[in-house]
Amino acid sequence: MNTRRRPPLAILPVVVAVIQLAGLGAATAHQGISRPLAATLVLLAGPALLLLRRRAPGPMAAGAAAVALAYLAAGFPFGPFLPSLLASLFIAVVLDARWWAWGAAVAFGAGAWLLAVQHAELRIYLLLAWLAVLLLAGELAKAGRSRREDRRKAEAERRRHERDEERLVLARDIHDVVAHSLSMINVQASVALHLAQKDPDPGKLIEALGNIKSGSSHALAEVREVLSVLRHDAPRIPSQRIGQLPDLAARVSSGELAVHYTPPGDLPGWVDERVENTIYRVVQESLTNIVRHAHASTAIVALRADGTQAVASIADDGIGLGAAVEGNGLRGLRERVQQLGGTVSLGPAQLPGAARPGTVVTALIPAPQEAS
Repeated sequence: MNTRRRPPLAILPVVVAVIQLAGLGAATAHQGISRPLAATLVLLAGPALLLLRRRAPGPMAAGAAAVALAYLAAGFPFGPFLPSLLASLFIAVVLDARWWAWGAAVAFGAGAWLLAVQHAELRIYLLLAWLAVLLLAGELAKAGRSRREDRRKAEAERRRHERDEERLVLARDIHDVVAHSLSMINVQASVALHLAQKDPDPGKLIEALGNIKSGSSHALAEVREVLSVLRHDAPRIPSQRIGQLPDLAARVSSGELAVHYTPPGDLPGWVDERVENTIYRVVQESLTNIVRHAHASTAIVALRADGTQAVASIADDGIGLGAAVEGNGLRGLRERVQQLGGTVSLGPAQLPGAARPGTVVTALIPAPQEAS
């Protein structure tokens, strides 16, 4: 929001009135005549019209031209009427009342030319030339003002787009962190409840409760990291890296689901923090969906990366896709990968020894052209 305050409306008219009256006093003193009252009133009419410059710049310019022409026709001392006329025409052009300004200037020029012919007043011709120069200067000023306004609008649109993009990134991160963490806590809580009801072994129960505690602590840390971006005291891109995937796989693994992770080996130089974070979120969201929906016993996470692309595949031996509808998590996952020029695909997967085909999520991120 632009909070810059404009100067008071009366400052310009007062300044112009003082200049014109001072000019009239100097002209009459030079000619050795008294100051005509009518000339004073006409000279005050021009500055008074400047009060309309914000609401009606066109009529202001037309009125100023009429007042200036009346001053010339009355035979008052030449010159003092100029400031209000020139200021009115210039302001009208800059404020996009250009046809009013040019029309008023042409009408004034025609009347002044007739007076110049009638009274042989050569200074009027010089005035008309300067009038044309002033209007052209006003056109240049208006063009510059339009360019500045266009730049301001483009900058405001860019900032709005950046804010929208930041909100979208935060929404995805919060969804991924909260959905994944709550799913893991729910699984461990189910294990703990089952042990409490069916298995009196306190050691296993304590282990399950410990998993709940560590999982919730990790979730809380990730939520704090994401929310810290809102306070502008953390990097825009969270620091989840491929090197953290073994910990992620260990946290997801439970008595009912075994997660096997195959690391990619040495990463090529083009795989930066943004690419690593995207791959981490792809794996995290895929494992979250497996825990919540797949009823799988095994999940296999495999990564590979070379000089041309990075591929992450997450397969399970669950119940398959069926008629499942794509939710916010998978939609956000696609958007993350597409921002890097990549693609996400879903399809059936038959794991070795599995009795039924499960699902595989494959995310492909190409290397930037300058890196490939």
